[in-house]
Amino acid sequence: MTDRKEKVLLDGCKRPVSYMRVSVTDRCNLRCRYCMTHQTRWLPRDQVLTLEEILRVVRIAVDAGITKVRLTGGEPLHRKGVLGLVERVSRLEGLQDLSLTTNGTLLAEKARALRRAGLRRVNISLDTLDAEMFHRLTGADLFERVWQGIMAAADEGFAPVKINTVVMRDFNAAQLERLADLSRQYPFHIRFIEYMPIGIDPHESDDRFMPMTEVRQRLERMGPLEPIANGPSDGPAARFRFVGAPGEVGFIGAMSHHFCSRCNRIRLTADGHLRPCLLSDEQVDVISTLRRGGTDADIRDLIVATLAHKGSEHHLRFCGNRMVRTRMVSIGG
Repeated sequence: MTDRKEKVLLDGCKRPVSYMRVSVTDRCNLRCRYCMTHQTRWLPRDQVLTLEEILRVVRIAVDAGITKVRLTGGEPLHRKGVLGLVERVSRLEGLQDLSLTTNGTLLAEKARALRRAGLRRVNISLDTLDAEMFHRLTGADLFERVWQGIMAAADEGFAPVKINTVVMRDFNAAQLERLADLSRQYPFHIRFIEYMPIGIDPHESDDRFMPMTEVRQRLERMGPLEPIANGPSDGPAARFRFVGAPGEVGFIGAMSHHFCSRCNRIRLTADGHLRPCLLSDEQVDVISTLRRGGTDADIRDLIVATLAHKGSEHHLRFCGNRMVRTRMVSIGG
């Protein structure tokens, strides 16, 4: 990853966009209840971008002004050849930051190879520290493997190791303090994320919702929380640290406290569509242009067109008729 003369991509609201999330697969070895159902079916393989196609879109995006890329899924480590993709993306001129989001089940065996391939940061999805609850949530008895993956990432020097927790009042609310306490034991960044009704009727899911203000109040009973100022390249989390803790906690309130005004990201789905917003079904087809011989300029034009459609804010609510019909596993976390 090298420096270059700065290029700036702007969306339709004149916000700079420098961050692309890239889903390398829709497939996953877990079935988390907020991400998919037992009726979820994987895409036919010929409808999923090849690794070469992914690399090409990312290369064009970086050349246009994207400086930060996160590989995600599904479960990205489930995709054959992902280590080679990491290595090639990490070498792109102009890329300043490459990270990966994983469920952690395959991380222990691949952490060292990922580090050698050029990856420097990982986010691990973990919604509970209770093995039985983990099994109920994910449909797999793999909690210990995830924990081994987290520790392997720390041992290999990934920094920071971030743990993402989706808060669901009817399921894991009693786990919040245990998860937050990890930041007092390890230099981990624990991120609490509001539950979002993606792929389901929002009227049927509002009993799961817990606002971040309530989560923060719960954690403040554990001890004072010191605010941490966000840097220019940091994400939307409101960041805090318990006094003397090596790690930190963060709160992401996508539903209760919109951060749309400073959103700097775009998404590439595994089936080859560009999405200007996670919480909208609007998308632009790029796979068709790739497979009919489109030029790099054609792909860049699609990126620019996608950004032009990026709205000033999302309109997803737990009340009303606005909903995202696509399930999270199809979009990429």
